[in-house]
Amino acid sequence: MLEALLFLSSEPIKLSSLAKSSGIEKTEARELLDELILDYQEKEGGFLLREIAGGYQFITNQLYSEVLSNIFKDKKRETLSRGTLDTLAIVAYKQPITLTELDDIRGVSSRAMVASLISKKLVKAVGQKEVPGRPTLYGTTNDFLLHFGLSKLADLPTPVEVKELKFEDFNPETISITEDGDELNPDFDTKLLPEELQIHDEPETKESTTGPSEVLEDK
Repeated sequence: MLEALLFLSSEPIKLSSLAKSSGIEKTEARELLDELILDYQEKEGGFLLREIAGGYQFITNQLYSEVLSNIFKDKKRETLSRGTLDTLAIVAYKQPITLTELDDIRGVSSRAMVASLISKKLVKAVGQKEVPGRPTLYGTTNDFLLHFGLSKLADLPTPVEVKELKFEDFNPETISITEDGDELNPDFDTKLLPEELQIHDEPETKESTTGPSEVLEDK
Protein backbone atom coordinates (compact mmCIF):
# COMPACT_ATOMS: atom_id res chain seq x y z
CA MET A 1 0.00 0.00 0.00
CA LEU A 2 2.78 2.43 0.90
CA GLU A 3 4.58 1.61 -2.33
CA ALA A 4 1.41 2.17 -4.37
CA LEU A 5 0.65 5.51 -2.69
CA LEU A 6 4.15 6.80 -3.37
CA PHE A 7 4.14 5.54 -6.94
CA LEU A 8 0.97 7.50 -7.73
CA SER A 9 2.17 10.76 -6.18
CA SER A 10 4.15 13.39 -8.08
CA GLU A 11 5.06 15.15 -4.81
CA PRO A 12 6.72 13.94 -1.59
CA ILE A 13 4.21 12.53 0.90
CA LYS A 14 4.66 13.13 4.63
CA LEU A 15 5.05 10.19 6.97
CA SER A 16 1.89 11.10 8.89
CA SER A 17 -0.17 11.12 5.67
CA LEU A 18 1.23 7.78 4.54
CA ALA A 19 0.51 6.20 7.92
CA LYS A 20 -3.03 7.57 8.03
CA SER A 21 -3.83 6.51 4.46
CA SER A 22 -2.47 3.02 5.10
CA GLY A 23 -4.21 2.64 8.46
CA ILE A 24 -1.01 1.91 10.40
CA GLU A 25 1.01 3.60 13.15
CA LYS A 26 3.68 6.14 12.19
CA THR A 27 6.40 4.02 13.82
CA GLU A 28 5.46 0.98 11.73
CA ALA A 29 5.15 3.10 8.58
CA ARG A 30 8.65 4.52 9.10
CA GLU A 31 10.12 1.03 9.59
CA LEU A 32 8.45 -0.22 6.40
CA LEU A 33 9.60 2.84 4.44
CA ASP A 34 13.17 2.37 5.67
CA GLU A 35 13.00 -1.24 4.40
CA LEU A 36 11.70 -0.06 1.03
CA ILE A 37 14.50 2.53 0.77
CA LEU A 38 17.10 -0.21 1.35
CA ASP A 39 15.38 -2.63 -1.04
CA TYR A 40 15.45 -0.15 -3.95
CA GLN A 41 18.98 0.93 -3.12
CA GLU A 42 20.28 -2.66 -3.21
CA LYS A 43 18.36 -3.37 -6.41
CA GLU A 44 20.17 -0.50 -8.26
CA GLY A 45 17.23 -0.25 -10.64
CA GLY A 46 15.89 2.72 -12.55
CA PHE A 47 14.45 4.51 -9.54
CA LEU A 48 14.97 4.89 -5.80
CA LEU A 49 12.86 5.80 -2.79
CA ARG A 50 14.15 8.84 -0.92
CA GLU A 51 13.19 10.88 2.12
CA ILE A 52 13.06 14.33 0.60
CA ALA A 53 11.62 17.76 1.44
CA GLY A 54 9.93 16.50 4.59
CA GLY A 55 8.31 13.49 2.91
CA TYR A 56 8.95 10.38 0.82
CA GLN A 57 9.12 10.18 -2.98
CA PHE A 58 10.32 7.95 -5.77
CA ILE A 59 13.14 9.54 -7.81
CA THR A 60 15.12 8.40 -10.83
CA ASN A 61 18.44 6.76 -10.12
CA GLN A 62 21.29 9.22 -10.71
CA LEU A 63 23.24 6.44 -12.44
CA TYR A 64 21.03 7.11 -15.45
CA SER A 65 20.67 10.88 -15.17
CA GLU A 66 22.94 11.66 -18.15
CA VAL A 67 21.09 9.28 -20.48
CA LEU A 68 17.68 10.48 -19.27
CA SER A 69 18.61 14.16 -19.64
CA ASN A 70 19.52 13.52 -23.29
CA ILE A 71 16.19 11.79 -23.90
CA PHE A 72 14.03 14.32 -22.05
CA LYS A 73 15.69 17.50 -23.27
CA ASP A 74 12.47 19.48 -23.03
CA LYS A 75 12.19 18.95 -19.27
CA LYS A 76 11.77 22.32 -17.56
CA ARG A 77 14.91 23.46 -15.74
CA GLU A 78 15.35 26.51 -13.57
CA THR A 79 18.20 28.67 -14.85
CA LEU A 80 20.34 30.56 -12.34
CA SER A 81 23.30 32.84 -12.90
CA ARG A 82 26.44 32.39 -10.81
CA GLY A 83 25.54 35.52 -8.83
CA THR A 84 22.06 34.21 -8.07
CA LEU A 85 23.45 30.82 -7.07
CA ASP A 86 25.79 32.63 -4.65
CA THR A 87 22.81 34.53 -3.25
CA LEU A 88 20.81 31.32 -2.86
CA ALA A 89 23.71 29.66 -1.01
CA ILE A 90 23.98 32.57 1.43
CA VAL A 91 20.23 32.52 2.10
CA ALA A 92 20.35 28.74 2.63
CA TYR A 93 23.14 28.91 5.22
CA LYS A 94 22.36 32.24 6.90
CA GLN A 95 18.54 32.19 6.95
CA PRO A 96 16.58 34.01 8.07
CA ILE A 97 18.47 36.93 6.52
CA THR A 98 17.62 40.47 5.39
CA LEU A 99 18.41 42.05 2.03
CA THR A 100 20.86 44.47 3.69
CA GLU A 101 22.71 41.59 5.35
CA LEU A 102 22.89 39.81 2.00
CA ASP A 103 24.30 42.92 0.34
CA ASP A 104 26.92 43.29 3.09
CA ILE A 105 28.11 39.70 2.61
CA ARG A 106 28.19 39.84 -1.19
CA GLY A 107 29.47 43.42 -1.45
CA VAL A 108 26.96 44.21 -4.21
CA SER A 109 23.20 44.65 -4.49
CA SER A 110 21.30 41.36 -4.25
CA ARG A 111 17.84 42.84 -4.92
CA ALA A 112 17.42 41.45 -8.45
CA MET A 113 18.79 38.05 -7.41
CA VAL A 114 16.37 37.71 -4.49
CA ALA A 115 13.43 38.77 -6.68
CA SER A 116 14.43 36.15 -9.26
CA LEU A 117 14.74 33.42 -6.60
CA ILE A 118 11.31 34.29 -5.21
CA SER A 119 9.77 34.12 -8.69
CA LYS A 120 11.32 30.65 -9.12
CA LYS A 121 9.91 29.58 -5.71
CA LEU A 122 13.36 28.85 -4.29
CA VAL A 123 13.26 31.66 -1.71
CA LYS A 124 10.39 33.29 0.20
CA ALA A 125 9.73 36.00 2.77
CA VAL A 126 9.59 34.33 6.19
CA GLY A 127 8.91 37.31 8.46
CA GLN A 128 10.30 40.65 9.54
CA LYS A 129 13.32 41.41 11.69
CA GLU A 130 12.50 43.12 14.98
CA VAL A 131 14.66 46.20 14.36
CA PRO A 132 13.78 49.75 13.26
CA GLY A 133 12.18 49.62 9.83
CA ARG A 134 11.27 45.94 10.29
CA PRO A 135 13.09 44.69 7.14
CA THR A 136 11.88 41.50 5.47
CA LEU A 137 13.60 38.24 6.39
CA TYR A 138 14.21 35.67 3.65
CA GLY A 139 14.57 31.90 3.75
CA THR A 140 14.48 28.91 1.42
CA THR A 141 11.32 27.05 0.37
CA ASN A 142 10.22 23.45 0.14
CA ASP A 143 10.93 23.65 -3.61
CA PHE A 144 14.55 24.44 -2.75
CA LEU A 145 14.78 21.12 -0.90
CA LEU A 146 13.15 19.33 -3.84
CA HIS A 147 15.49 20.85 -6.44
CA PHE A 148 18.58 19.87 -4.48
CA GLY A 149 17.33 16.49 -3.27
CA LEU A 150 17.41 17.36 0.42
CA SER A 151 15.12 16.02 3.13
CA LYS A 152 15.78 18.97 5.46
CA LEU A 153 18.12 21.94 5.77
CA ALA A 154 20.31 20.00 8.19
CA ASP A 155 21.26 17.79 5.21
CA LEU A 156 23.15 20.66 3.58
CA PRO A 157 26.90 20.00 3.46
CA THR A 158 28.90 21.83 6.11
CA PRO A 159 30.84 24.96 5.08
CA VAL A 160 34.05 22.91 5.26
CA GLU A 161 32.60 20.28 2.90
CA VAL A 162 31.34 22.98 0.53
CA LYS A 163 34.89 24.21 -0.07
CA GLU A 164 35.73 20.82 -1.55
CA LEU A 165 32.59 20.58 -3.68
CA LYS A 166 31.66 21.86 -7.10
CA PHE A 167 28.08 22.69 -8.02
CA GLU A 168 28.03 19.72 -10.36
CA ASP A 169 28.67 17.39 -7.41
CA PHE A 170 25.13 18.07 -6.20
CA ASN A 171 23.84 16.87 -9.58
CA PRO A 172 20.56 18.84 -9.38
CA GLU A 173 18.76 17.65 -12.49
CA THR A 174 16.33 20.60 -12.34
CA ILE A 175 18.89 23.46 -12.13
CA SER A 176 21.22 24.78 -14.81
CA ILE A 177 23.84 27.50 -14.40
CA THR A 178 24.48 30.34 -16.82
CA GLU A 179 26.88 33.27 -16.87
CA ASP A 180 24.05 35.55 -18.00
CA GLY A 181 21.80 37.56 -15.70
CA ASP A 182 18.56 36.19 -14.33
CA GLU A 183 15.06 37.13 -15.30
CA LEU A 184 11.89 36.80 -13.30
CA ASN A 185 9.69 33.82 -14.02
CA PRO A 186 7.31 35.20 -16.70
CA ASP A 187 4.34 33.58 -14.97
CA PHE A 188 5.13 35.26 -11.65
CA ASP A 189 3.01 38.18 -10.41
CA THR A 190 5.52 40.85 -9.35
CA LYS A 191 2.92 42.32 -6.99
CA LEU A 192 3.65 39.35 -4.73
CA LEU A 193 7.20 40.59 -4.13
CA PRO A 194 7.95 42.34 -0.82
CA GLU A 195 7.87 46.14 -1.09
CA GLU A 196 11.67 46.45 -0.95
CA LEU A 197 11.92 44.31 -4.09
CA GLN A 198 9.16 46.01 -6.05
CA ILE A 199 10.19 47.62 -9.32
CA HIS A 200 8.95 51.19 -9.32
CA ASP A 201 8.92 53.49 -12.33
CA GLU A 202 11.54 56.20 -12.12
CA PRO A 203 10.05 59.69 -11.57
CA GLU A 204 10.05 61.87 -14.66
CA THR A 205 12.90 64.33 -14.84
CA LYS A 206 11.85 67.95 -14.68
CA GLU A 207 12.45 69.87 -17.86
CA SER A 208 15.28 72.35 -17.54
CA THR A 209 14.24 76.00 -17.25
CA THR A 210 17.72 77.18 -18.07
CA GLY A 211 17.88 79.33 -21.18
CA PRO A 212 20.34 78.76 -24.07
CA SER A 213 22.53 81.70 -23.09
CA GLU A 214 22.87 80.41 -19.50
CA VAL A 215 23.87 76.96 -20.79
CA LEU A 216 26.57 78.46 -22.97
CA GLU A 217 27.88 80.50 -20.03
CA ASP A 218 28.04 77.31 -17.91
CA LYS A 219 30.01 75.53 -20.63
